[in-house]
Amino acid sequence: MDLEDQLKNLFPDHISKEVPEEKNSQGQDIWLQDDPIICKYEKRKGKPITILEGYTGADKDFKLLAKELKQKLSVGGSFKDGKIIIQGDYRDKIMQILKDKGFTVKRVGG
Repeated sequence: MDLEDQLKNLFPDHISKEVPEEKNSQGQDIWLQDDPIICKYEKRKGKPITILEGYTGADKDFKLLAKELKQKLSVGGSFKDGKIIIQGDYRDKIMQILKDKGFTVKRVGG
């Protein structure tokens, strides 16, 4: 007996409705914002890193975006303090991936 059958036993008069999942125009479930995401390059301890910041949506969505970027680029990175930190200088590739997803991206520095 699954959960739906149990609920029907408890509430026999209830009529269930199928609630469609809302997604944005491109069929993804990450919230798109109007302000651009800032993509910048830094060196920490002599090693290059790419930093993405300025996302105003939920942290959970930004973490999913970080995971997807790391997998597509096959690099390491992390999510800290509302910023995605990617190991290496991948500004051009990251900006192209984000533009394909529908984000506006602003390149800062160099």
